[in-house]
Amino acid sequence: MIRRELVDEEGWVTSAHFNRVFGLYQILPGPEAHELCVYFGMLKGGRLGGLLAGLGFMLPGLVLMLILSWAYVTFGMHAAMLAAVFYGTQPAVAAVVLRAVHRIGQPVLGDPWLWAVAAAAALGEIAGLPFLISLPVLGGAYLLKSRRHASVAALFVGLVVAWASAILAGFILPPRSVLVLLGSGSGGDPSPAGLFVSGLRAGLLTFGGAYTAIPFLRKDAVNEGRWMTDDQFLDGLALTGILPAPLVILGTFVGYVGGGLVGALFLTAGIFLPAFAFTLVAHDPLERLVMRPAVHTFLQGVTAAVVGLIAVSAIILAHTAVIDGWTLAIMAAVLLLLYRSHARLAVFAAIIGGGVAGWLVQLLVPGP
Repeated sequence: MIRRELVDEEGWVTSAHFNRVFGLYQILPGPEAHELCVYFGMLKGGRLGGLLAGLGFMLPGLVLMLILSWAYVTFGMHAAMLAAVFYGTQPAVAAVVLRAVHRIGQPVLGDPWLWAVAAAAALGEIAGLPFLISLPVLGGAYLLKSRRHASVAALFVGLVVAWASAILAGFILPPRSVLVLLGSGSGGDPSPAGLFVSGLRAGLLTFGGAYTAIPFLRKDAVNEGRWMTDDQFLDGLALTGILPAPLVILGTFVGYVGGGLVGALFLTAGIFLPAFAFTLVAHDPLERLVMRPAVHTFLQGVTAAVVGLIAVSAIILAHTAVIDGWTLAIMAAVLLLLYRSHARLAVFAAIIGGGVAGWLVQLLVPGP
């Protein structure tokens, strides 16, 4: 839609210029559609134009998600009809995330080393290894491999695997000082500053598409902060899927559950701040930086590692959503739809269809 309006209809930029900028923001973290709006707004109207274009892109989704978050927190799952709808949307959302893992991973995992990086990151995620350690180490491993230092690269990957395996075996635990340094929580109500940092981490580490924000938000909200359950997280993804907004607007829901309106605004600001800052402040130097082969290769390794993280999150969310044969059938049907259909509204239709199916099952089948 952005390309059609700016290149074909308005003629603001050439097709080659659009493709070059799009390629840059696919490499950098953050929602690339939002970054494109900020960049082309800045190109047309200076930094104020970029700011207004970025706000125009995100504000409709933000307002709608705030309304839905308020309704969800206020009414929750107490209403029988809402409970029935979420019974069906949760497995539908799990199918959407599982499909996203394949869609994101297929162009990323292009050689055995990238598969090894993704597998090591997945093992680290299962063990609870802080991703702010595993991601740069594994990205560095892939960079070393590209420089023909395969033995050192294998050592880097092996260290991540060995540490994660030792945690799983119960021999060691991640050092408490490391967990505190990296922002891991111990439960309780998060502060606005903590929610902002959580959003900032997700915004800085969203490589390869907005779905890659899922493991970072889930880790802070469900695993460490514990102000949400996986069921609530799935409900938030379902609400996000029916809105005309980028998927990272999920952060608004996560922040609202954690800290009300203030929490929602702080976490959302953290997620979108890098996208604004990269473009408004540092577009030109970043473009020069990521065109360097070494940086590009390092980011390839990081992106492969993030695929491993989202794969683990997808499996956990699917396990949470599938509670009986009916929910398994809904998830399987949605997966089939998503693999067979490439329509733009396929995700929207899948989530709505899952909700309708869940309501019908609860209505017509005794004790599902």
